Amino acid sequence: MAAWLVSTVQITDPAQFALYAKAIAGLAETHGGHYIVRGAVTEQLEGDAVADERVVVMEFPDAAAARGYLKSDGYRAGKALRLGAARVDLRLIVG
Repeated sequence: MAAWLVSTVQITDPAQFALYAKAIAGLAETHGGHYIVRGAVTEQLEGDAVADERVVVMEFPDAAAARGYLKSDGYRAGKALRLGAARVDLRLIVG
């Protein structure tokens, strides 16, 4: 059953965040995943989202593949670069 990682991201240090993005480039694909959406919110229609928030949606073949991506050495190394550069809320959805 397909699984999606859905992130909302507030970038606080663009230069440092760019290092994270470079470090994880291509990593999702090695775990069977691909990006569906990644970009800034175009228009806030309801709720209290933060201005300049970004949304990232990645699809994986199943929850195990998504978790494998998050537990991989490459992701953990990239995440270490992201700390202090962004606030990230990450959700796993299986459906």
